Amino acid sequence: MIDLATRVGRALEAKRLMLATAESCTGGGVAQAITEIAGSTGWFDAGFVTYSNASKTGMLDVPAALIAQFGSVSEEVAAAMAEGALANSNADVAVSTTGIAGPTGAVPGKPVGTVCFGWSRGDTTYTERLVFAGDRHAVREQTVAHALQGLLRFIE
Repeated sequence: MIDLATRVGRALEAKRLMLATAESCTGGGVAQAITEIAGSTGWFDAGFVTYSNASKTGMLDVPAALIAQFGSVSEEVAAAMAEGALANSNADVAVSTTGIAGPTGAVPGKPVGTVCFGWSRGDTTYTERLVFAGDRHAVREQTVAHALQGLLRFIE
C-alpha cells in the first residue's frame, strides 16, 4: 500500500494537484495510506469520514433525496461524495468510497463486499461499483487499494 500511495503522491505533486478524500466504509483508510507518505502535506488537503447518511449530507452536501432514492451505497452517492469533498475543501481532485464491508448490512442487490467509488476533478466525475470477497478487514483493504489505483489512473 505504501508503494501505491507513494506513486499517487508523486503523480499529484507532478501535476501540482491537491487531494481530498470522502470515505464511508473505509473509515479514513485512504487518508491514512496517503498520510503515511512523508511530504504528503504538499498534496493532501482534507479527509472526510462520513459514515452516517447525516454526515454525508451535512459535511459533503450529498442530497438526502439522492440517498433515499439510490441508497448510501450507490455510484450516485459516491459521485456526490467526491464532488462534495471538492466543494468543501481546497483540493483539485477527490476520491470517495461507500460500501458494505460486513459482516452485516447486505440488502437485496447489494451483498456484503459491495463498494462504490467516485473520482472527481473539475467537472469530470467517474464512478465504479465492485464486489469484493473476504471478511470486513479484507473488503476494507481491497477498497483502499482500489481507490488509490483508480486515483492514479484518474490523475495520470
